[in-house]
Amino acid sequence: MNHIWFEKRSVTPSKIICVGRNYAAHIKELDNETPDRMVLFNKPNSALSPSLYYFGDKCRFEGELCFLIEKTKIAAVGFGLDLTKVDEQEIAKEKGLPWERAKAFDGSAVLGEFVPLRGDISALEMKLYQNGALVQHAEYELMLHKPREILQEVQSFMQLSDGDVIMSGTPKGVGYYKLGDTFKAQILMHGKVINETELTVKPFPKST
Repeated sequence: MNHIWFEKRSVTPSKIICVGRNYAAHIKELDNETPDRMVLFNKPNSALSPSLYYFGDKCRFEGELCFLIEKTKIAAVGFGLDLTKVDEQEIAKEKGLPWERAKAFDGSAVLGEFVPLRGDISALEMKLYQNGALVQHAEYELMLHKPREILQEVQSFMQLSDGDVIMSGTPKGVGYYKLGDTFKAQILMHGKVINETELTVKPFPKST
C-alpha cells in the first residue's frame, strides 16, 4: 500500500476523495456547467505517488489544497496534484461513463507531506509555480464548498478511515506539463508559508 508523510510518520490512506468543480473561475475556464450538487469521486490508494510523472501531452495538472482525516475530523493540510488524462475524460463525458480511466490511474494523485492544521482554516491559501511562474492560486473564500462542508457531505454516505485524504478541488490555471518541468507549491496561512512541496517531472517507471 502507498503512503504519505505526516509529522515524520507514515500514513496509509485507504482512499482519496476528490471534489470536482469547486471554483467558479475553473468551471468557466473549462467551459463546464456549474453543478447543482457537490461533485465527488474517488482515487484508490494505488493512484497515490510522491513523485510527478509524465503521462503524455494530454495529461493535465490540477493543484489542490488537501486535507488529512483522523478520528473523522480534518487533522492536517498538504498539497496535491490531481492529474487528468484529458482525452480519456472527454470520451467518458461524451459516453456518460465513469472517470476512472481519466482520474484514477496509477500516479494520478501526487501528494506532498502534510502538516498539522492549527488556527483559522479560512486563512488558508495555496500557490503553485510551474518553472518559476505562478500558475494557480487557491483561496479559501473562492471555494464553492468549504472543507468542513465537504467532510460532512462525504460522511453522509461514506465512512472515512484515519489517513484518508480529501482533495478539495482546483482553482483556475490548470495546464499541461512536460518532462523536466519543475513545480513548487506553497500552502499559506495568514500569508505565511506553512508547507512547501517541490516536484520535478520524471519519466513514468517501466514495469519489470
